[in-house]
Amino acid sequence: MASNARLDHRNPLVIDTHELGRRPGALQRLTREVDAPRDLGIQGVVGVPEGAPMELELRLESVMEGVLVTGTARATAKGECVRCLEPVELELEADFQEMFTYPDADDRGRVIAEPGDDAEDDEDRLFVEDGLIDLEPVLRDAVVLALPMQPVCQEGCPGLCSECGARLADDPDHHHDAVDIRWAALQGFADSPEAGDKDEMSGAEAGVDEKQEK
Repeated sequence: MASNARLDHRNPLVIDTHELGRRPGALQRLTREVDAPRDLGIQGVVGVPEGAPMELELRLESVMEGVLVTGTARATAKGECVRCLEPVELELEADFQEMFTYPDADDRGRVIAEPGDDAEDDEDRLFVEDGLIDLEPVLRDAVVLALPMQPVCQEGCPGLCSECGARLADDPDHHHDAVDIRWAALQGFADSPEAGDKDEMSGAEAGVDEKQEK
């Protein structure tokens, strides 16, 4: 995509390609450890925390139309198990490859008079800007594709009890006795004192009252 703002060379995700020049076939390999940008992942599900260390291995290749970047990003992602809601950590490895086009070259590497005439094409392309390229949008896409949409703490996680919310992995024998709703009212009646017991209790109370009156 085209960008109106100038890139900041101090940003660790902005790479300087001046050493490559425009010599097709020229290669440059880089290894960097950077702090993860904010909102890197699937929001509310799993992602790399802002500021967490990320290791980048990059291969930059100069081609006719621009710079081809191939790389791998490694980091620790954190989230929540979708079944039992326990914290989840997983080692992330995301591979990516992207072409950064020279603003004055078309898809065949030919110089064009006025770059950016085709706005629709520009929206789908990344550009080399004053010899700099911004890896952040590429990294975001790669990380999202590498992360699980439904992270789990372990394969086969049984989740939570639907009745009381207990974590089933902690108590494999956890269960609740099922009660037929047709007998629920009778169950309550059976647990209460029987009618005869009530009469005996009433009689005993009456006798006590009579003695107190005498």
